[in-house]
Amino acid sequence: MMRSLWSAASGMRTQQDNMDVVAHNLANVNTYGGKKVRAEFHDLLYQTLRPAGAESGNDSQYPTGLQIGLGARLAATQRIFTQGSLQSTGNPTDLAIEGEGFFRIEMPDGTIAYTRDGSFKLDQDRRLVTTDGYPIADNITLEQDATADSVTVSQDGRVSDVVNGQQNQVGQITLARFVNPAGLTAIGHNFFLETEASGAPLEGNPGEDGAGRLQQNVLEMSNVAVVDEMVNMIVAQRAYESDAKAVTTSDSMLEIANGLKR
Repeated sequence: MMRSLWSAASGMRTQQDNMDVVAHNLANVNTYGGKKVRAEFHDLLYQTLRPAGAESGNDSQYPTGLQIGLGARLAATQRIFTQGSLQSTGNPTDLAIEGEGFFRIEMPDGTIAYTRDGSFKLDQDRRLVTTDGYPIADNITLEQDATADSVTVSQDGRVSDVVNGQQNQVGQITLARFVNPAGLTAIGHNFFLETEASGAPLEGNPGEDGAGRLQQNVLEMSNVAVVDEMVNMIVAQRAYESDAKAVTTSDSMLEIANGLKR
């Protein structure tokens, strides 16, 4: 009887973890370049009361075993890097990646972080930077008299500005791809870091060697589908209620068993 209590309790814990993931997805429904997270579960160890193939007689065997499961646990959280919808903004420093790839961002400590968030701005030095002020690793800097409205970014990543009616190329944006993007580590602020699981970055120009193309005046929205997350929330809530009911039912059965001596 105690097995059911512990199994149901583990189910309640996993559904709480599931709700945490769903709530995180819903909270990031308007995050530029946001990617949904999926909770994945494993069953726990089994208590084997009789192995499959055990002898049931002189010349016979049990075709199936006798095992009782001990619940479930959260095994992994996988980030799904499907393309989010593209939204036109009319802002020339807004960029979206149509296809695979990440923008390369130089962090204050010199490391390179990766993001799908293309809501770039100009800082006081006319560098193209993120919302947090971190520059693109390709060192895109406009000329002295250029303005944000004069910026032009081609689909293959060439950045140009206009000064005195003259168009000048000021840099080249490169993208990074990964064999296993789900292995990247999220550090917040829409940034990811390379890990051994993700593999080394494959850098190249947009539109080449499998990298996506750039779209100017456009932002990639989150790929979180609110309707799907609401359904997941209802499923998690019902499963949590069922596990809680299993706990109270097991407790009632134990109470009945304890009352037999009276």
